[in-house]
Amino acid sequence: MRRPVPSTALLLLLPLLLLAGCTSAPGGGDDGDGGGAAADRWRPTPGTAWQWQLSGRLDTSVDVPVYDIDGFDHGEATVARLHEDGRKVICYVSTGAWEDFRPDADEFPAAVLGKGNGWEGERWLDIRATDVLEPLMAERLDMCREKGFDAVEPDNMDGYKNETGFPLTGEDQLRYNRLIAKLAHDRGMSVGLKNDLDQIPELVDDFDFAVNEQCAQYGECAENQPFIDADKAVFHVEYELPTERFCGDSRVLRLSSMLKKYELDAWREAC
Repeated sequence: MRRPVPSTALLLLLPLLLLAGCTSAPGGGDDGDGGGAAADRWRPTPGTAWQWQLSGRLDTSVDVPVYDIDGFDHGEATVARLHEDGRKVICYVSTGAWEDFRPDADEFPAAVLGKGNGWEGERWLDIRATDVLEPLMAERLDMCREKGFDAVEPDNMDGYKNETGFPLTGEDQLRYNRLIAKLAHDRGMSVGLKNDLDQIPELVDDFDFAVNEQCAQYGECAENQPFIDADKAVFHVEYELPTERFCGDSRVLRLSSMLKKYELDAWREAC
């Protein structure tokens, strides 16, 4: 089960609104953003409330318009049930790290597996090896699409800033992140940029929203401003700060903020 990386590693990383409808563009068609028609994709706007649950029995009773859940652990029926309740649903998948507990784990050759990323059974991927990783990630995003998800949250998207075992550069990361965005867009789904604050200026046009962990704790929330300026939601969580320490600033910045436990179970305290 993917959870936020431990605090030591994080040093390296770092009013409820209505559902945002699909953004329309005259004539539809390809918008030139790396695949798919922008008019057909869900575009969450700043301040959109959300629930993020990656562990425990899924609680579908939280009164928010967006759910972010594990793509492997939940099937088409769960996504359909959330849709029936008027929710948009984000598919959590790891695209930058290998997980030994996933059903496709044996399909990853040893050559692309790097150092551990801080969680048992997980290792960074050599994102330079797109000939190997692109078809594997395409299969994962096919899974998300086939289950009916509206969007994708690809995790571990900033390996270049970590000790991965590979000499990854910022350019390697930009290339790979744009590839993941294109794969999602080609399948008609929205896609969020996970953390990777330093590359937001270069990537904001390629992604439809952002997902951020602990920007308040590390004094980095203002770095998400390009997404807000582009009228794109920033889904944000803190784990160690009480809500009174960050909610005021989050409202000013128009972030979609809440307090969660590290295990990302159903519990939440929203701003």
